[in-house]
Amino acid sequence: MNAEKLNALQIDRSQKQRPTGTLWLIFIVVIVATLGAVYLARPKPGDDVRRLKADAKAVAAAPTSSGPAAAATLSSTNAAREPAASNVALTVSGYIINRERIEISPRFMGVVKWIGVKKGDAVTNGQVVVLLDDTEYQARLMQADGAVANAKVNVAKAELDAERVSQLAKTAIASKEAMDNARLGLEATQAVLKEVEGAHVLAQTYVDWCVIRSPINGVVLEKLVDPNELVVPQSFGGGRGPSTALIAVADTKDLQEEIDLNEADLSKISQNQKCRVSPEAYLDKTYEGYVAEIAPEANRAKGTLQIKVQILNPDKFLTPELSAKVEFLK
Repeated sequence: MNAEKLNALQIDRSQKQRPTGTLWLIFIVVIVATLGAVYLARPKPGDDVRRLKADAKAVAAAPTSSGPAAAATLSSTNAAREPAASNVALTVSGYIINRERIEISPRFMGVVKWIGVKKGDAVTNGQVVVLLDDTEYQARLMQADGAVANAKVNVAKAELDAERVSQLAKTAIASKEAMDNARLGLEATQAVLKEVEGAHVLAQTYVDWCVIRSPINGVVLEKLVDPNELVVPQSFGGGRGPSTALIAVADTKDLQEEIDLNEADLSKISQNQKCRVSPEAYLDKTYEGYVAEIAPEANRAKGTLQIKVQILNPDKFLTPELSAKVEFLK
């Protein structure tokens, strides 16, 4: 019984043989597909040139030609396709700053009487922007005027006395001592006159200092005080002390970009090196510039050196304290 079951499970040798024709067909298809893939992957002449869509359209629209003219056209097209950044030695980011930010401070403690500008106003060199209360200094100036007038009278009197004594000395009526005393009295009154004239100049100076003028052509960045506010030339300490500045002004047509450059990139930078500046807010705008300042001392903690790039012909799109990208050209 067992033998019969085993014989029933055995497969006939004629049924084990697979058709060889189908197997060879599969091999042929695989070989043909492999050869086709190798042929398509093989690099062809001109594949290393990246063609822009605009160039492709221009080539398609142009009539077919050959010879030197066609070669010249192809050469010009290839030159235009070179990367625009091929002449850039380094690209870094920084911040736009005013080359000079001036905070105008008083020369002495005083009270603001009038302020004629506000934030954003344009000012010119010499324009009056703030007036301080000058009541005290006008009174001192009047005192100095009186002292000068009195000293001039004393000098005139001393000159007359000296002249009389000199005439009497010629007739031997006045002694030599009287003549010397008259001369010394004249010199003393002249010295007093010079002293009071100096006090007058000082009083006039304080009156002039009460008129605050803009030192540059520029724009008011900040208005730091208001009328009737006390101001001082320097801080006396404490968080609630008087203001030490009246307004802050800067020339918005004189801008730079400040960069903290990594010390590993210092070899790529040099004084007066040409640059291109692109504000992050307007990446389509580019401004020419040059390296105007290389700090003489590095920041040890950060491993950087401060670089300042002078921006040529800035316009309204460049706002101080905004970030910008700088390309240092080779």
